[in-house]
Amino acid sequence: MRKLILFVVIALAIGALFGQLMISVPGYWLVRVGDTSIQTSFWFGLVIIIVATLVFYFVLRLLWGMRRPFKRIKSWNRRTRHRQALKRTVTGLLELAKGRWRHAEKVLTRAADDSSVPLVNYLSAAIAAHYQGRFEQADELLRDARISTEGADNAIGLIEAQLLLDRGKREQALVVLKRLEKDTPDHPQVLRLLKRGYVDVRDWEGVRTILPRLKRFALIDEQETLELEKTTYRELFRQAPAFGASTEISSISNRTVSELERVEELWRDMPDYLRNDPDMLLLYTSALQHNGRAEQAEQMLRKTLDRHWHAGLVLRYGLLNVAPQKQLKYAEQWLAQHPNDADLQLTLGRLSLRNNYWGKAQQYFENSNTQRPSGTASAELARLYASMGETNKSQLFYKRSAELLDRALPELPQPSRVR
Repeated sequence: MRKLILFVVIALAIGALFGQLMISVPGYWLVRVGDTSIQTSFWFGLVIIIVATLVFYFVLRLLWGMRRPFKRIKSWNRRTRHRQALKRTVTGLLELAKGRWRHAEKVLTRAADDSSVPLVNYLSAAIAAHYQGRFEQADELLRDARISTEGADNAIGLIEAQLLLDRGKREQALVVLKRLEKDTPDHPQVLRLLKRGYVDVRDWEGVRTILPRLKRFALIDEQETLELEKTTYRELFRQAPAFGASTEISSISNRTVSELERVEELWRDMPDYLRNDPDMLLLYTSALQHNGRAEQAEQMLRKTLDRHWHAGLVLRYGLLNVAPQKQLKYAEQWLAQHPNDADLQLTLGRLSLRNNYWGKAQQYFENSNTQRPSGTASAELARLYASMGETNKSQLFYKRSAELLDRALPELPQPSRVR
């Protein structure tokens, strides 16, 4: 209300001022055209001129706007198509989320040409085609996506790699992912897909190269990290040329240094907790033994067993042939702390054989077999008795060995006896 009163007061003031000007400044306009003349007051003529100017201005604007009517219609039509394309795109994405692949592909593809973001349409349509099993159509849609949008190669590559992995084309997917890794080495999704591809093709060296980044960016949880690291290094040890070599001296002399360097490089690269893992230690000491480094393997096993007792390491210690007398002495010291350990008794029997202590070896093997009957201990006794000429005892323990091994086998169907 106050604004209205203020407006009226201002209007009255301007009107009064304008009226005073009309009184104090008299004048007239005279326009003669041929024999016709028009005369009016100065102020009325001024008002007519102002009104005529405004009318002329608006008429010119109207005429100027009508110069390109088709362009305006075209622009209006384009905006309309964009709005419709947006609606279709939203519909297609909803259909994609619901798993209605065929309808989603159809709607998204139709809306792509008029969409303001055709990349979204083509990529989503490619996914829909892929899940229908129409792989060639999916690849064609990915090519359309590249043409439609410049600078989107990485985004398209991620979708392409994902679809290739789903199809089982792991090698092709890895080619795409390695290219993406060069452009974006720390991209989380690239690293996740690389891990999946490397594991699928059992490329453990590839897994090893990305493990630090997977941990740094928390892309795998703690449990998966432990399992993946252990599996990776275990398989790398098994794949190393030095690991599978023969133990014969002649082959050791011909073995290249690089093979052993590979094993030692893997050992140094392993996390600390894995170097204390018995399974990893077994693999490493086995590789050392195969490469003529039995002394180093013996020291590692002995020091580890002094700190942490492990059956597998005890048995491996008995398979080494470094300094049999010292080995037997160390092993007998462990007997005081582990008097009823069947694996230690078996190891002591083997070390006794290496020292030509036949009676002591027999006693240790019998103790092992008493504490825990096993096919291995029975077989060792059978072989020992055979070498000592005690045929009956040898045959008895060979039979026991076979029976114990048979019990350890899984229950499987067997052919029926012919009557």
